[in-house]
Order: sequence, then C-alpha cells, then structure tokens
Amino acid sequence: MNSPSGSEAPAQASLLHPANLLTLARLLLSPILFLLILQAEDTKGASWAAFGLGLAMAGTDFFDGRVARWANVTSRSGAFLDPLADKVVVLGAAFCLVAVERYWWVPVTIIAFRELGITAWRARWAGAGVSIPARRSAKYKTSVQGLALAMAVMPTLEDAHAVLTVALWVAVVFTVVTGLQYLIDGRSALANNREM
Repeated sequence: MNSPSGSEAPAQASLLHPANLLTLARLLLSPILFLLILQAEDTKGASWAAFGLGLAMAGTDFFDGRVARWANVTSRSGAFLDPLADKVVVLGAAFCLVAVERYWWVPVTIIAFRELGITAWRARWAGAGVSIPARRSAKYKTSVQGLALAMAVMPTLEDAHAVLTVALWVAVVFTVVTGLQYLIDGRSALANNREM
C-alpha cells in the first residue's frame, strides 16, 4: 500500500506503534498455542482451537508490516521483534508437535539449526557493520513453514500422515535454501564492506 505521506522518508516508530503491538501480540500468544498443541496429545496436536489461534497469529504477521508501510514508519524494535516472533512461533510449535509425536525430530532439528545459525551469523555481520536485507524468498519460507504447521494442527488432516510429512519436508527445503542464500549474501556484503 502506498504511504499516505507520499515520498517522505519513513519516521521511526515507537515500541507501542500498532505494527509493533501486532508483533508483540504474536509473541505473547505463542505460549497459549504451544499449550493447546501439547494438550491435544490424543490427536497428536490437532485441534480447532490450535488451528484457529494459529490463523489469528498468522494474521498479525500479515498485517504488521502493512500497518507500518501504511503509516510510513520504520522501527528498529520491529525489525528485531518480527523475525524473533516468527522463530519463536515456528520452532516452539514444531517442537511441541515433536513432543506429541506428530513430527519427526530430524526435520524439525534441521529447521532449528538453520534458524538459530542464521540468527547468529546475522548478529556477527551486524557487529562488523554489515546489514543483510531479507530476500523475498525468506518471507516465502516463513509462509511455507506456517502452512506446514497449520496443516499439522488441522483436525481434518489428523490421519493424513503422508501429506503432513511432505509438507514438513518442503518447509525444510525452503528453510535450508534460504539459509544458504543468507550465507552467500552475507559473505558478499562482508567482502564489499572490507573493500570500501
């Protein structure tokens, strides 16, 4: 959506800006989602409550960036909180699904290593004064992960083990590929920064 303020430079948003509050809501709702998954052990994490809450949380992820763009604001806290919220939701829900034996631990561990490893690399690059902008493929990755999780907690797919396994491994592929892209982009940016 175009900014209502035309071509003006974005202003800095406070932590309590609506865009940041949407992201904070996603973080605060995460423990409830995890509890709903763990309580549905008989159905291996599948419940309409978990599915509905997961959709609501996905909505906050969809709208937070759009609210910020509409208001023509940027936020250092938002730039930190948004990917943090994504990782908390994805990894927390995935490990809860491992705990209720919906997911196998190997693909979930691959996703976790990628997410935590890239976070560590980005922190290292930031310390060297290098900022790595997120590619559009990284947003697709988060969407694919979210879709796999939503399918895993949807009661109508409770017995669709093959479908859920394929969806999870597709998410793993997206996760690994985007991780490699980050590494390549980071090394290139670091090399360019040293030449300057």
